[in-house]
Amino acid sequence: MTDLRVGDAERDRAAADLGEHFALGRLSADEHAERLDAVWTARTRADLDLVFHDLPTQQAPPPPGAGRPARPGWRPMPFVPLAILLVVLSAITHLPLWIGIILLGCGLFRRAHRRRRTWSRAYPSYPSPSPSTR
Repeated sequence: MTDLRVGDAERDRAAADLGEHFALGRLSADEHAERLDAVWTARTRADLDLVFHDLPTQQAPPPPGAGRPARPGWRPMPFVPLAILLVVLSAITHLPLWIGIILLGCGLFRRAHRRRRTWSRAYPSYPSPSPSTR
């Protein structure tokens, strides 16, 4: 596997990794320049491995959304108990079931709106979920 030839994408990634090592203070400016020249002239994977032989391996970046903070105050709504409660209250108060469903929908809509407003204040730079993913 080390005899495989490398392309521009692998060289670009290796140069970026080398820049991270330099930024972290693991390499001096002269060492960085020498190793960068070796990265750009590398033809095989073994040539690139030689550049990084004494440096710790970089961890792969986390997948998108992995570091996402939990939504503050979010709890799943227990829909089955709410539906049972709605039917029981409808039977006790003799109100039609559709009135209770409308009231429940209004309450859920208000709760979602309040949660979205709180979320956008707590994390202003974090994108709010799109309407299609809710």
